[in-house]
Amino acid sequence: MLSRRAQALKPSPTLAINAKEKLLRAQGLDIAGFGAGEPDFDTPEHIKQAAIDAVNKGFTKYTPVAGIEPLKDAIIEKFKNDNGLTFKREEVIVSCGGKHGLYNLFQALFQEGDEVIILTPYWVSYPPMVELAGAKPVIVDTREEDDYQVTGDLIRKYITSKTKGIVLNYPSNPVGSVYTVENLVQIGRLAVDHNLYIISDEMYEKIVYDGYQHTSIASIDSAFRERTIICNGVSKAYSMTGWRIGYTVGQKEIIAAMSNIQSQSTSNPTSISQYAALAALTGPQDFISMMVGEFQKRRDFLVRELTSIPGVTCYNPRGAFYVFPNFNALLGKRFNERTIDSSAALTELLLEEFHTAVVPGAEFGKEGYLRLSFATSMDVIKKGAERIQKAVASLA
Repeated sequence: MLSRRAQALKPSPTLAINAKEKLLRAQGLDIAGFGAGEPDFDTPEHIKQAAIDAVNKGFTKYTPVAGIEPLKDAIIEKFKNDNGLTFKREEVIVSCGGKHGLYNLFQALFQEGDEVIILTPYWVSYPPMVELAGAKPVIVDTREEDDYQVTGDLIRKYITSKTKGIVLNYPSNPVGSVYTVENLVQIGRLAVDHNLYIISDEMYEKIVYDGYQHTSIASIDSAFRERTIICNGVSKAYSMTGWRIGYTVGQKEIIAAMSNIQSQSTSNPTSISQYAALAALTGPQDFISMMVGEFQKRRDFLVRELTSIPGVTCYNPRGAFYVFPNFNALLGKRFNERTIDSSAALTELLLEEFHTAVVPGAEFGKEGYLRLSFATSMDVIKKGAERIQKAVASLA
């Protein structure tokens, strides 16, 4: 008999959609895929070469659990240059991807009886990770009409004696929203006043548009830095999703606890991937601006096409590579004998009848929305947008 914990856990919906999309494509169907949360660009050549060199030089053995020192030093330098933050080696841990770092962090910080504030729309794995740590996710709704901003007054209503932390994700997955410095200050002051941890997921910090400059909450005030643990990685900025390297920085006691947890599960991240990540952080950075420029063109096209559909609105993302259009006005309509009464029903219709893969917004805490990744070719985006328009036009 499986544990209650395992029985209650659902598979990641984004990975499930991606797997279903690949299965249908293997059957010969022409699927316009918007499900994948990974850049469609190849990993830059100098990064791949660094991995090959690592193999040839015999860097294929166990490494320190928390990562090799050269990579830690590169991460420290990155935070100094990009965020104006200083860290020591004992305040850095390298994990098997950003998700792994977050999992270790939640296991280190939270336990039964704790509450953790999570803002909608949220990344699909935050609530399950909190629950796996024994804590309770407390969901705070943010709204499209407010640009998905969150104020201190809004969060304050949900803080209790059990509240242990708040999870921030900016630029966000799934909507691409960012927080103003003013709002980050409000959140930081709340965290200090109520002795809360700030889990700051900044995985998409380098994928931003329209001149936006990313500001880490930890860089605003030294008191905020003391309460903040930053999670990041190389997956998105360097198109290295499969290499599985993420990193976390924060108080050395927290990092040490994460390292202990990691030592009893995965041990070190893959040695070869660590050397590739070192090359990513220390090598040429022009790949990022090229990729972001292409993403911005795709974003502009996709937002324009989606907002041309009667009844559909779409926040214009300022970062990441997703759009999160609002289809609520269309719920309740019918396609033949099928009633489209939820984002899941609309997702099924698009995949089964119009061969277009998206992710239902309900999985991100927002019913009536869909998440579409524009980290795919412009040809796929054009084809998929046309199919979505056709699907909506067929509803009665």
